[in-house]
Amino acid sequence: MNPPNSPPSWRTRLRQGILGKPRDLADTGLFQRLALIPFLAWVGLGADGLSSSSYGPQAVFETLGEHTFLALGLVVLMAGTVLLISAAYSRIIEAFPTGGGGYVVATELLGPRAGVVSGCALLVDYVLTITTSIAAAGDAIFSFLPPAWHSVELPFEAAVIVGLSVLNIRGVRESVLALTPIFIIFLVTHAIVIGGGIFAHASTAAATISEVTTGYHRGLSALGTGGMILLFLRAYSLGGGTYTGIEAVSNGLPIMREPRVRTGKRTMLYMAGSLAITASGLLLCYLLWHVVPTPGKTMNAVLVERMVAGLPLGGVFLVVTLVSEGALLVVAAQAGFIDGPRVLSNMAIDSWMPHRFSALSERLTTQNGILLMGLAALVALLYTRGRVDHLIVMYSINVFLTFSLSMFAMLRFWLRGRRGRAPTGDKPGRSWGMEQQRVWKRRVTLFGAGLALCSTVLVITVYEKFAEGGWVTMVVTLLLIALCLVIKRHYRANDSRTRQLFDELGDLPRKHDSGSGPRPLDPKQPTAVVLAGSYGGIGIHTMLNVMRAFPSYYQNFVFVVVGVVDSGGFKGEHGVADLKQQTAETVDQYVALARRLGLPATGRWSVGTDVVAEAEAVCLLVAKEFPRATFFAGKLIFQKDSWWRRVLHNETAFAIQKRLQWDGKTMMTMPVRVREE
Repeated sequence: MNPPNSPPSWRTRLRQGILGKPRDLADTGLFQRLALIPFLAWVGLGADGLSSSSYGPQAVFETLGEHTFLALGLVVLMAGTVLLISAAYSRIIEAFPTGGGGYVVATELLGPRAGVVSGCALLVDYVLTITTSIAAAGDAIFSFLPPAWHSVELPFEAAVIVGLSVLNIRGVRESVLALTPIFIIFLVTHAIVIGGGIFAHASTAAATISEVTTGYHRGLSALGTGGMILLFLRAYSLGGGTYTGIEAVSNGLPIMREPRVRTGKRTMLYMAGSLAITASGLLLCYLLWHVVPTPGKTMNAVLVERMVAGLPLGGVFLVVTLVSEGALLVVAAQAGFIDGPRVLSNMAIDSWMPHRFSALSERLTTQNGILLMGLAALVALLYTRGRVDHLIVMYSINVFLTFSLSMFAMLRFWLRGRRGRAPTGDKPGRSWGMEQQRVWKRRVTLFGAGLALCSTVLVITVYEKFAEGGWVTMVVTLLLIALCLVIKRHYRANDSRTRQLFDELGDLPRKHDSGSGPRPLDPKQPTAVVLAGSYGGIGIHTMLNVMRAFPSYYQNFVFVVVGVVDSGGFKGEHGVADLKQQTAETVDQYVALARRLGLPATGRWSVGTDVVAEAEAVCLLVAKEFPRATFFAGKLIFQKDSWWRRVLHNETAFAIQKRLQWDGKTMMTMPVRVREE
């Protein structure tokens, strides 16, 4: 670390040039400026849903084969499904105003085990969100390029994932603002395609209806009623990729501007309306223009080529449309980088994942989670070779597993509310009025229908595509769940042992034995500076170990506590202020304990995203005030050390010791032994 007044090193300048300068936590308006308004939230989160119109309707139409007449019914059902699931998640936003993603909903309403299943499914889902979106973007862009260029498609897609990872480390708002023009161009070009495609065939509506009717009768004689229903349901289910981005809005609620519920519901409305119109509109255009799959080209590319054939500047419009589609798919990958690390950090806070994934960088982004999501997306891209058809299958399974769990959780919540736990805020046992009855019926109907649709899509997709990639996502999800259970077990056992440390202390003094109280601080005397975290056994053991190892030597005790701003605390304008108050109270507890033991004591505290850098800065200030200071920190010592313990537990004490020793200060780590059963 550079001295305070020295210019930054070239490494620091390079990092800040790429990732941006650190955020100022003392800025009270910081969260308001970082939070997204509805339009920007629509761009950053709703683009995931809207972009699925690039591959979802295509999957539906290809599944129908020669029975394309069924597309007319699927147009209506597709739009209705989007609106139904969106309406359900709008109600989830109301019920979970601080973020109602599938992990939170399942954890709160079904229990931790269901929560970890939903969370792991979401993590795999968001990795595949990135991979599928980038792979589909590559297909769209390379649709109008010469076949000889297709050999560089996979490296191009990998480079885009790396670039997006860097962009997201800079910050969510910066990444969204940079990609907003792409989103607008997509809306304009696809509105022209859908509107023009339908308008151009308005005069042949009667002929189209006649063709559909004829096709229906031929299909009925060839497949029978049961066969047609099965084909219809199969096409509907295998087009499940169309609905995959809806959950992202409710999960991304913490990054939205206040009032969050209103912002989230408005974002959901924008996203649902645009997705329903775009997806169903494109499917209808495939039917009207008799689009057939063409090797090396997406169906949207084939559709636009037919529409602009012979028109002035038609080639230019084709390129602009496909580039905007590919670029929007890149924007859609943002949902994976925004919501994936957020789910990961929530699970880390609950000790299902290593705690380091809840940490924020100096840019206030979940940098560790972003890097992990980007790396996992690269692995998935290389494994599937960018095959969108395989990725969609893997993607859809986990999406609809999460959908189904969320719908079931909310349905169960409202059914239980009817039996006495009134979810509208009434006290149990109080009779409901007519309005509450109507609300209850609407909610049960909404979530019941949502559960039926989502579970149907899930079962059919698993059955039909298990051997074509479905097994991969199921195995990966199960392995991730098993890993979470092991991590949780370790943290639970570790918490139990640290609580035992506090119990071993016995009865701590409630007041100082002598009536005069501890003597005043003398900065010229030897001073023990104890670095502590939360008030508990480790910090108290460290203080007592110092007294035991150096009896009567240290005449002053200074307690240093650093509050870490992580993703659990940075959820609103008051999050940092609350953390500061909590950190100050922790210092006061240590100081009060030391004074009860008759020790002259004081405390210093600070908050930041990097505990090591923040602790170093505070310690250097303390060293100026107390020149004869020696620094101490407690370190859990396990009976058997291993690499995975080093992953699960930050080596904070050693990192601070290294920095302070470089600064010429003396620091010792006091072992706190943890015996294992």
